[in-house]
Amino acid sequence: MKVTIEEIRKARETLKNISKTTEVDHSISASRLLGSDVYLKFENTQRTGSFKIRGAYNKIINLTNEEKKRGVVASSAGNHAQGVALSAALAGVKATIVMPENAPLTKVNATRGYGAEVILKGEIYDDAYEHARHLEKTEGYVFVHPYEDAHIIAGQGTIGLELHEQIPDLDTVIIPIGGGGLISGISTALKTLNPKIKIIGVQSDQAPGMSQLFHKQSPEPRKRISTIADGIAIKHPSQIVYDSFIAKNVDEVVTVTDDELAEAIVFLLERAKTMTEGSGAAAMAAAMNRKLKLGKKTCIILSGGNVDLNVISKIIEKGQTKRGRLAELSVVVDDLPGNLNRLTKAIAEQKANILEVHHDRISQGLFLRETRIEFVLETSSPEHIEKIKQALIAAGGKIL
Repeated sequence: MKVTIEEIRKARETLKNISKTTEVDHSISASRLLGSDVYLKFENTQRTGSFKIRGAYNKIINLTNEEKKRGVVASSAGNHAQGVALSAALAGVKATIVMPENAPLTKVNATRGYGAEVILKGEIYDDAYEHARHLEKTEGYVFVHPYEDAHIIAGQGTIGLELHEQIPDLDTVIIPIGGGGLISGISTALKTLNPKIKIIGVQSDQAPGMSQLFHKQSPEPRKRISTIADGIAIKHPSQIVYDSFIAKNVDEVVTVTDDELAEAIVFLLERAKTMTEGSGAAAMAAAMNRKLKLGKKTCIILSGGNVDLNVISKIIEKGQTKRGRLAELSVVVDDLPGNLNRLTKAIAEQKANILEVHHDRISQGLFLRETRIEFVLETSSPEHIEKIKQALIAAGGKIL
């Protein structure tokens, strides 16, 4: 497969009145943290909440009249679904979208809201993909692949053209990788315009197939993938995309954990005043938690903002815990009057706020006259938490 800069420029003309030229903003907070001039590219503010409309519309508008009459089918965990659904509606084409049964409800409802028929099938993206391919054969639909398609990749590559105009002297760009269409398009554009630019890809450690290919390891597909980065949770990496684009254009691929993703989401909420989903924060998570050689100017792609509102509170709690802003401490003391008072006084003296307290007198491992007290505390840093632990020990507690 091959995509040229001319095809990307043509896609940009096609998308001129369809997709937004998303903002790039310099982040003082991220720059101080990472030691590079950091710019954020807000694809989470793109139409449908992610970059996906770029490739989807470029694909659908380039179908023949006969193909448009047949209608399109796609498989997606959410963002590609919405991109295809809106693109099809704008082009006057019927769309059927197959999504995993556990796809976030917000993404399912949004896809239906754009006019597509939604079918829920399977536990992960790969199951939905197989059913969409089945419908392609039995119903005659045109399958809109989320990444193994030149028109899709050219559409995503328009981000690279924008970036080159917005930050001409960019040294490094960090990009999430699911199937690889986004990084393929952006890297093709940027490497053509500036061969010295460094491209870093990021995957969830729960779906590291492309990272394994990049590091010459044998991909080991997992039976079950559980991650808040559902948008990049691809079980089987695309060898075609890897050979055609990633092996040629990408300089490094790293993985991040869910805790790191949650921390990045919270950082972006607090410092950049922007909401990202798990996959949308992957590039930020890598920049914050991996020792990357960034150069003077770095751009982080925030690829999507369609977060599941049902889990956002858990994500924030995880992110705050990772940053040392929340702490759960388990303390064992003798079950005697005054001991709780001593512990809470020690916490108060360390200027921590107690959010929850729970007594446990019956768990295994406790002596008859012992009690375990669970504290949830609002704290300021990991160092603050350590000082609190020492104060609790000094007050007679044993930290578990």
